[in-house]
Amino acid sequence: MATAVKMHVRKGDTVVVLSGKDKGKKGKIVEALPKKSKVVVEGVNKVKRHTKPSQGNPQGGIIVKEAAIASSKVMLICPACKKATRIKKSAVAGGFARTCKKCGEVIDK
Repeated sequence: MATAVKMHVRKGDTVVVLSGKDKGKKGKIVEALPKKSKVVVEGVNKVKRHTKPSQGNPQGGIIVKEAAIASSKVMLICPACKKATRIKKSAVAGGFARTCKKCGEVIDK
């Protein structure tokens, strides 16, 4: 089994997609999968899932949902300056925090 990778984004972060069919789309991270180095972004990479009727879903049919994309294909949007930015780790009281490379604002609060 793969080991978990430290990712630059977390659940709840707003990101922009850098490449692929959804290039340029913005959305919030719904789920982070560090063992696979992937994230699920709302409104991005929609796939159709054909389901059989079951007790939980007696109708069956086609369900549209978001699929995971590689975390390297997304870039964090700084909440302070509203720009897509890389992050740097800076020392704060009690450990390290993610900081915006463009404006220097601490992202983790």
